[in-house]
Amino acid sequence: MQGRRADGPAACVPRVVTTDDGKRRGRRDRRDQDGKPRREGLSAVRTSIITCERCPRLREYCQRVGRERRRAFRDETYWARPVPGFGDPNARLLILGLAPAAHGANRTGRVFTGDGVGGSGDFLMAALHRTGFANLPTSRDPSDGLVLHDAYIAAAVRCAPPDNKPTPEEITSCLSHLDAEIDALPNLRAVVALGAIAFDAYLQLQKRRGVVPRPRPRFGHGVTATLPSHVLIGSYHPSRQNTNTGRLTPRMLARLFREARNLLTP
Repeated sequence: MQGRRADGPAACVPRVVTTDDGKRRGRRDRRDQDGKPRREGLSAVRTSIITCERCPRLREYCQRVGRERRRAFRDETYWARPVPGFGDPNARLLILGLAPAAHGANRTGRVFTGDGVGGSGDFLMAALHRTGFANLPTSRDPSDGLVLHDAYIAAAVRCAPPDNKPTPEEITSCLSHLDAEIDALPNLRAVVALGAIAFDAYLQLQKRRGVVPRPRPRFGHGVTATLPSHVLIGSYHPSRQNTNTGRLTPRMLARLFREARNLLTP
């Protein structure tokens, strides 16, 4: 499947290199005691994420932020735990971000939620609302009534990192949570990776699963790579640095999600 960059040139479709046994591997083949394929449900995956203590640096930072709090939120109780994904359990579209914001999802407990008016959560949700994936154009609070349709949002790293920069080791350590969430989302057909780190983390996870595209896709806004069971799409991250400078505009992001919607159409 051929994709296009936001500025027009077509993206290359990589060849998929399979594992040594010649088989394409998608989801991990977990089996129960009767030999039947088994997947963990999202509820079990959520519990595993919330209780994770693998990365001491990140856990200490999240808890410290939750104790000190920003002045505007000084009367609130911060979530201060790893943040699970959120959305439609029957989703065909997965949206992958980098990590929770210290005073956003680390405070509210929901991805892309609570990072301020016009923040990344609002910017992303406006695009999803315009393209039919969300019922609201904002993401302010877990009790705001936001519902995602045919979409699920997760992060490559589940704890807020200092300076918004997780280490490579922390990214690698956290990938098993994404792996489990993907296993619990059986209908996925497309993945939108927000930012180069999320894009590369997703390719790293695919390599673990035995899927190695050749040539390796290079991140760019609108770059599309066809994998065995789904399509990977790159997007600039809706950070204020990108949206305030015009590197990513509302029109660009909405167009990308329209194209993702078209890929989901039979």
